[in-house]
Amino acid sequence: MAKAIKVENISKAYQLGSIGTGTLSRDIERWYARIRGKEDPFLKIGEANDRSIKGTSNIVWSLKDINFEINEGDAVGIIGRNGAGKSTLLKILSRVTAPTTGSIKVKGRIASLLEVGTGFHPELTGKENIYLNGAILGMRKKEISRKFDEIVDFSGVERYIDTPVKRYSSGMYVRLAFAVAAYLESETLIVDEVLAVGDAEFQRKCLGKMGEVSKGQGRTVLFVSHNMSAVSQLCTKGIVLKNGAIIYNGSSEGAIHNYLSNNAQISTYTAQNNNQPIQILDAAITNENEEVTNSFRHDENICVILRVRHNSFETGVRCAINVLDTMEKLIMVHRISITSKSGETAYKVTIPASFLVPNNFKILLSLYIPQVKAIEILKDYLSFEVIDTGSEKVHAGENHEGLVFSNMHSEVINKETLTKSIR
Repeated sequence: MAKAIKVENISKAYQLGSIGTGTLSRDIERWYARIRGKEDPFLKIGEANDRSIKGTSNIVWSLKDINFEINEGDAVGIIGRNGAGKSTLLKILSRVTAPTTGSIKVKGRIASLLEVGTGFHPELTGKENIYLNGAILGMRKKEISRKFDEIVDFSGVERYIDTPVKRYSSGMYVRLAFAVAAYLESETLIVDEVLAVGDAEFQRKCLGKMGEVSKGQGRTVLFVSHNMSAVSQLCTKGIVLKNGAIIYNGSSEGAIHNYLSNNAQISTYTAQNNNQPIQILDAAITNENEEVTNSFRHDENICVILRVRHNSFETGVRCAINVLDTMEKLIMVHRISITSKSGETAYKVTIPASFLVPNNFKILLSLYIPQVKAIEILKDYLSFEVIDTGSEKVHAGENHEGLVFSNMHSEVINKETLTKSIR
């Protein structure tokens, strides 16, 4: 299959703080190395782009030794945490900025939507910017005119098409920019996380259009998003970036699994004072293989494992596992009866797959005797998130599912039955 994009040993270095090395002799040394085609000696002190730690160098590698190939017609999701290098990579592919080292081979024209307002002149009207963008892509005026009505109709800004875009809201900007990028005839479409600016209805339109562009028209799509459901729905392949390097390049499902595994925060509790006769000794949130994690796919079982000590003659002790949302609204509770004088006992509670809708949740653990006293309450130790990686709800373009997925049953009944029930 023909290659649409081939990236070889791409690296991009940025200098933090003021420009220049600080001394004239060092600047001349860098210039002399550049005209001889040698490596910049100042880049040898560059460090990986890990924003969570303080570095010793003011040279940072936003990307380092990136290699991959993309075939024509592929839909590729590029995912990673903030600062991983995703946007820098797209800017290099779009020729907005040049790589420090390495080379790129691109077949055909690239239409890119990198950030709000990219490629638009604020003083020009929406109509003029459509023709300007088409001209930049190398299209003739007749070709642009043929697509003009479809672009305006998709963007939904027809009333303001003759208004300078500097007066557009950010949402209107994105609507028109995406319509231009999607409808003008380029071989490759690059979309950064700007779709988050649009409303939910427009995001669904955009995802549908990108799917049509990739699967129906055979064009290549590169899509950066933190929405794992959108990546799963749209993309067949995925690339995961971390600190400027590729840590995974393969299927979209494999990329999502890799991303979630690498970014899961450990969610555990261990008692500091463990000499109480009745107490929770430790607890953890795990997957069904009892591996500690706090990120789960919507179709994955969520397990809470805890160890309880009961060396008292108190009777009627219960342990409650409360699931709360981010607003601390109680979603569900599971209660365990703790047997008197049982010593230490481990319990495993499973929240079934496809039950909680994608959201962030907390676990509140408590030991108590009903209507008598509270023994122990653990409130802010355990938390987890449920991530939608392509549920039927998403494919159907639905949202606002509440707090749990519906498991109710419906059937067609006889009208006489209804009349009888009402009476």
